Amino acid sequence: MYKRVLLKLSGESIKGDSSLIIDAAFVSRLSEMIEKLHRKNIELAIVIGAGNIFRGKIAEDVGIERVPADFMGMMGTVMNAIAVSSSLKKYNVESIVYSAIPQIDGITVNYDVGAALKSLKEGKVVFLAGGTGKPYFSTDTAATMRAVELKCEAILMGKNGVVGVYDDDPRKNPDAKFIKDITYDEILEKKLSVMDQSAVELIKDQDIDIRVFSMTDLENFIRVIDGEDIGTTCHRKGK
Repeated sequence: MYKRVLLKLSGESIKGDSSLIIDAAFVSRLSEMIEKLHRKNIELAIVIGAGNIFRGKIAEDVGIERVPADFMGMMGTVMNAIAVSSSLKKYNVESIVYSAIPQIDGITVNYDVGAALKSLKEGKVVFLAGGTGKPYFSTDTAATMRAVELKCEAILMGKNGVVGVYDDDPRKNPDAKFIKDITYDEILEKKLSVMDQSAVELIKDQDIDIRVFSMTDLENFIRVIDGEDIGTTCHRKGK
């Protein structure tokens, strides 16, 4: 269904149920799923958050100012990308970690649109770490920005605990209604928390789908690629 996609993963998913910041068993299952997508000749870009390592609430409690706190979060995304990239070696999948913050020699490469596009076309899995490289922007915004720059056809957004988009938080409101199909304009109008409003603004006029579904079963990523109509499809108006 899609040939070039961006996987948007939360940092919390990397932690799983582990007492550590990274759940080794989950990362192995995730790597196995990525390898399956790779075998389908899907061009894969991946953005991983840093919620398992550092969150804004921690900064507030400790008294860390916003700008250094944001950079700490960006460094957390680099750590997560390196972890999954390293795991992929066990599955003979070649990957490269591009970072929007200065490179770590031999580990990451400075992000460049042309270089990242070349890596995708060469069949490498491309990790996009370090957010946008600027404070005040979330990994949601980084994901939509990179999806636009790299001409991705879709963003696959796996969620924990929900099967798609609802008109309210189903974990707090048992009467929340599931939404199967929605435009970006409707997300903005209804102020739904699919992702940050600034991220939706960035993508609302682009011909890029956002597929939101449960990642309790990682095979759902495969099902979406295979054309199964699961979860919620978000798209531009008129598509």
